[in-house]
Amino acid sequence: MKIDEVRRILTLGAGTMGHQIGFLCAMNGYDVVVYDVSPDIFETTRKRLAQLADRFVKKGRLPAEEKAAVLSRIAFTNDAEAAAAGVDIVTESVPEDPQLKGKVFAEFNRLCPSRTVFTTNTSTLVPSMFAEATGRPDRFLAFHFHDILLTDVVDVMPHPGTSIESVALIRAFAERLNQTVIVLERESFGYVFNAMLSDLFKSALTLASNGVAAVEDIDRAWMGVLQAPMGPFGMMDSVGLDTVWKISDYWAKVTNDAQLAANAAFLKTRIDGGRLGIKSGAGFYTYPSPHFHQPDFLKGRG
Repeated sequence: MKIDEVRRILTLGAGTMGHQIGFLCAMNGYDVVVYDVSPDIFETTRKRLAQLADRFVKKGRLPAEEKAAVLSRIAFTNDAEAAAAGVDIVTESVPEDPQLKGKVFAEFNRLCPSRTVFTTNTSTLVPSMFAEATGRPDRFLAFHFHDILLTDVVDVMPHPGTSIESVALIRAFAERLNQTVIVLERESFGYVFNAMLSDLFKSALTLASNGVAAVEDIDRAWMGVLQAPMGPFGMMDSVGLDTVWKISDYWAKVTNDAQLAANAAFLKTRIDGGRLGIKSGAGFYTYPSPHFHQPDFLKGRG
C-alpha cells in the first residue's frame, strides 16, 4: 500500500490519546472510526473532541469554518466488524497490558483487510512483546503520539520483524499529519522522550510517596531551577493519572519493585477519588486554574 492510497483510519480506544489521534487524522483530511467496547464513553468523547477543536481554533491551528467538517469525519462504533471495514491504518491506544493489546489486535487481524498496517501508541512497552499476537508482525510497529496540543513530535519504532515498507508508510503518514518524526533504529522501552520522562515521574513520585517533600514543592524545585512552565506533577495531570498509574502498577508487578508499588499506591488514592488530572478537572491540582499558574507559586505562596 502506498501513502496516497491511505483513506480510512481506525483508532482503537476512545480515551485521551485515542480521540486525540483520531482528531489529528480527521483534521488532515482522513476519515476516522473510533472504536471502543464501551459505547457509554462516546458521548463524553464527542464533547472532548468539540473542546479540542475549539482549542485548535483558538490557537490558530484550525480555521473556525473547518471545525464542523473535521468533526463530521469522525465516526464512533462498538461494532468491531463495522469498525474494521475498509481500514488502511489502525492505531491502538488501549491500556498498557501486552496481553490485552495482543488480544485486541488478534481480533482485528481477522476483520481488517490484509493490506491494513497495525500500529500501537503504547507509552512504555515495545512492539515485539505482542507482535506475533497481531497476526501480521511484518505490518505492525509502534507509532507513538504525545499530547497533540503541546507538541507535534511522534515516534516510529519498528520491531525486528517489521517490514521496511511498513516503516516507510507510517513515516510518510506521520509527515502527512504534519508531525516531526523520530524514527528509532532499534526497540527501546519508552522511546526517546518517554524514557526520560518516565524516570522523571518515578523520581518525583518516589520523593512524594516517601514523604521527602510535598507535591507542590517538588514541582517548585523543577520549575524554579529550569524555569519550566510546570513541574512533574503538573505533567502527570496532563498525561492522566490513570495512565501514569497503569504504567507504574504494571512495571511494579513485572519487576517486583516495592518502590514502584508504593508510587502506584500513592497515585491510586487520587484516582479512587475521581482525580484523573486535567481531563476530570482535578488531579494533583485543580483545573482550569491550577496553583502552579499563580504568580506567587514559586515563592511558596501559590
